[in-house]
Amino acid sequence: MNLHALRLFHAIASTGSVTRASELLNISQPAISAQIKKLEKELALPLLKAHGRGIALTDGGAKLYALSARLFAVEQQIERFLQDYREGETGHIRMAATYLPAHFLIPTWIAKFKQRYDQVEMTINTTNSSDALKQLLGVEVDLAFYGGLAEEYPETIRSEELFRDELWFVVAPDHRYAGRQVSLAEMVREPFVMRETGSSTRERFLALCRTFNAPAPRIALQFNGLNETVQAVIAGYGASFVSSLVVREQVERGRLSRVFVEGPEPQNIFSVCMRKNEPLSPAAEAFIRLVRENPYGRRLDLGT
Repeated sequence: MNLHALRLFHAIASTGSVTRASELLNISQPAISAQIKKLEKELALPLLKAHGRGIALTDGGAKLYALSARLFAVEQQIERFLQDYREGETGHIRMAATYLPAHFLIPTWIAKFKQRYDQVEMTINTTNSSDALKQLLGVEVDLAFYGGLAEEYPETIRSEELFRDELWFVVAPDHRYAGRQVSLAEMVREPFVMRETGSSTRERFLALCRTFNAPAPRIALQFNGLNETVQAVIAGYGASFVSSLVVREQVERGRLSRVFVEGPEPQNIFSVCMRKNEPLSPAAEAFIRLVRENPYGRRLDLGT
């Protein structure tokens, strides 16, 4: 079927006049009439009939007009979708993230992003670093966010550092080390509250002790979440070694205090990874731009 001729027929049926259709489409009346005759011949179906000084739709023409109206409405929907997609207004962004960015950065990034791009779907998988990389390589996700030690990536992966975050020793404000400077050897004599075995921050702590020949710390309490870990220290038990991103607000409010340990100044590296030589969707590009402009997100209040 000649869709151009069908579009001309749809214009005539919509306006009720070949003249008005000609003016609307900026095509001469004879040219439109010739195209309609060809369409009627192609379909073996009369579409228009004389009606007084004007024209009217035949029964077949009326039914074809109803179908053509649906067809061109869908066409407009497709055009709007393509325009929105190109401008990042629609689409689906799939992400994998390790614990720290998933819990302390990505929620704020998404909230800011959705204020502008409400129609974009977003999926976040919280996982460990190796599985995040596996999902990225397997094209299960578009972006992978990491927080912790610098990772080694295959040649097919591009990594972009977003920012670096300090790791702090923290205690309750009435602890004898609160606000003081002590040696690492002194610090590790305290009972520690940490996340479970396998946590990247816990592994950093153990590696720090080995590097500076300090005794292994006594981890007296362990939790699966950072909130529980921090709340235990706020309540007055032991010390913890944690990302400043997590506890900075608690320190500023006086609910926790830093301990300044001589020598080591460990940092977390926060980065985003993408597949090399593979363009991101416009929506994902827009999200990455927002992340670059607001890398720290909003610091979290862990509660009262």
